[in-house]
Amino acid sequence: MDYYAHSNPRTPDDFSQWEPLLGPEGHLEAVETRIRGFVGTAFRHMAADSDAWRQSGTLVARWHDLGKFSDAFQTYLRSVGGDSHSGEVQGKVDHASAGAQHAMNTLSPGLGAMLAYPIAGHHAGLLDALHESGASMKKRLKKEVPEWRKNVLDDLLPSCGFGMRQLPQDPFAVAFAVRMLFSCLVDADFLATESFMNPEQALERPSRDVDFAALSQHLTQYMNERFGGERGPVASARAEVLAACRIRAEGEPGLYSLTVPTGGGKTLASLAFALRHCAVNGLNRVIYAIPFTSIIEQNAQEFRDVLKDYSEDLDGLILEHHSNFDPEEETTRSRLASENWDAPLVVTTNVQLFESLFANRTSRCRKLHRIANSVIILDEAQTLPVTLLEPCLKALRVLTEQFGCTVVLCTATQPAIEYHDEFKIGLSKAIPIINDAPALYRRLKRVEVRDAGVLDCIALSERMAEQAQGLVIVNTRRHAANLYAELKGKTGTEGCYHLSAAMTPEHRSRKLDEIRQKLKDGQPCRVVATQLIEAGVDVDFPVVWRALAGLDSIAQAAGRCNREGRREQAITWIFRPAEEAHAKLYGFQRTSADAASQVVALSRYEDLLGLDAIEHYFRLHYWQHQQDWDKEGICDQFKFAPSDRELPLYFNFATAAEKFRFIKDAQLPVIVPWDDKGRRLVEQLRSFEQSGNPAPIKLTRKLQRHTVSVGKHAWDTARQAGHLELLYDRFAVLKTVELHYSEELGLQLDNQLYGTDTLCGV
Repeated sequence: MDYYAHSNPRTPDDFSQWEPLLGPEGHLEAVETRIRGFVGTAFRHMAADSDAWRQSGTLVARWHDLGKFSDAFQTYLRSVGGDSHSGEVQGKVDHASAGAQHAMNTLSPGLGAMLAYPIAGHHAGLLDALHESGASMKKRLKKEVPEWRKNVLDDLLPSCGFGMRQLPQDPFAVAFAVRMLFSCLVDADFLATESFMNPEQALERPSRDVDFAALSQHLTQYMNERFGGERGPVASARAEVLAACRIRAEGEPGLYSLTVPTGGGKTLASLAFALRHCAVNGLNRVIYAIPFTSIIEQNAQEFRDVLKDYSEDLDGLILEHHSNFDPEEETTRSRLASENWDAPLVVTTNVQLFESLFANRTSRCRKLHRIANSVIILDEAQTLPVTLLEPCLKALRVLTEQFGCTVVLCTATQPAIEYHDEFKIGLSKAIPIINDAPALYRRLKRVEVRDAGVLDCIALSERMAEQAQGLVIVNTRRHAANLYAELKGKTGTEGCYHLSAAMTPEHRSRKLDEIRQKLKDGQPCRVVATQLIEAGVDVDFPVVWRALAGLDSIAQAAGRCNREGRREQAITWIFRPAEEAHAKLYGFQRTSADAASQVVALSRYEDLLGLDAIEHYFRLHYWQHQQDWDKEGICDQFKFAPSDRELPLYFNFATAAEKFRFIKDAQLPVIVPWDDKGRRLVEQLRSFEQSGNPAPIKLTRKLQRHTVSVGKHAWDTARQAGHLELLYDRFAVLKTVELHYSEELGLQLDNQLYGTDTLCGV
């Protein structure tokens, strides 16, 4: 009998065209070849045990599909002739438990469990150790599975003397390593499956390593040509920041801090550090993590501008990843289309980065091993949620200490997550890239911050109307929409703009281009925006109003005022919304605004953005909330149970993933084909679905620039009302663009603005 891994979607009735399990062209060989490289890279910093981890990769590759050798599975595969993965998830067939049981029976209990978790979960996701009502490792290890052993060659089963010498003593770190091994397995499995089922897409993936030294040199040339001729105190300070980044980049991997006031050029300077650091230390990629979903496109576009004349394809160099197109129910097609961050420069959100570090589902985890051996730039690192601080910082510590990562705490205020007596979970002291940050702050001070008291939309619009150019930044989409309507009534639509995450990235980019041109030409330009405009968006207004928020957010707002230092006087006004609906904040926004309000009320600090005031703010906002640092109990989900010979590792991966949420109200993307480009992309997507082929990765990446994220309730309501068309069971396309998408305000469903801009939006 021939044993198959997958049927062929192009020839479902011709067994000779199916993918075999064994042999040079077989699935197990293809997975093993890939996983050797993945594990070799991800675990190469594990000192004495790096060879043992490579061996573990070989074993999970050989054992993950042992259950497919059973007569029962082969009969099932022939009967469905298609997506066996769906059967695995739905419980119709189980081919993963066999390998997990074999690992536990062959290896010592601890090592067996480390391999059993990834093998058992390589389709349905990493399981909890014990779960009373749902699936669990305990149940999988005791489950009666169809006979498979008699059909397997003996040379596939031995463990080859596998053993570990220096396992971490912290169960969190061991669980992290298990999840990393799981990532190597599922990505190798996905890619091997893709190579067989969708060879055209497989050929589009990068085939060679990038030359970071050449990229670094290209950036240097770009910076010299663009900024070499600029003069003045701001240009001088930016040049010094860039020079410091280039010097520090020669150092070894580890934890660094880049503390530069807004307008100090830290975006491109941090990129210069990262590219040079990768070249010097042989690292594999740069991951730029940003707190705001809605400004990712700005950074990504800036990087594209830098590299547009580079010799390689930009789509292969830069991955902009924010929308989560992963469906609740995974299928083979959705798995093949999920992201694995196979690009040298990834621009993403804190949500995507950190939720991947704690995920248990296969599609979310496959990118995890790509994070090892990378430079991770955390832009505005102090925006991590207080309630998830401890697990976030533990993950960063493991990445730097065990997986060869360099983490750069990039901030416009000061690193708030380093260890000190009041903050014992903090990261060990970072290497400062800027030696004298206070002096740099004094030199780059260009704005006065003052308190404007309480203002309603009418009063605020009147103040804006008195200015030819001005910017107001508020905390919610609804406030922005209401204020914009009031302002438009006073000044007309000419030179009046609204910006929020209710608009697609493509739409916002066009509006920002218009705004920059108006500012450059000295024409009237009044903008109402949510906080998406604060970090990474290069605009320069003479006056800014900022609704009360954290002092770090206010500092970012001030960075949009007198950015180039050409005005003798510039003011950023803090105000409190008079309307109760606009003043009411939730979660991170509320706690950070409360802390800032306390600092402002003291009237102790002449400069509210000075480092002493900022330190006081972080003491109130972060350091004095010890009871909330792991409010969801994430770290408690990983424990050793040495007395339990059946399962000595009590790792509750599924529970941790469920609890680890930056945003409690899940945000789901809606594709909005509001312009010709968007409509063409949607038609391509529909055409691929109708042809029965998977959606190409390049197409789904382009569609991200035409999406708006909304809360799950709003998404469900729109779907039930027939406003959304679902392609591939996961891409929601707005059918009623004329009714529900405004040129001025963006997405509106049933004439209501759904959701709020959040600091950590998906």
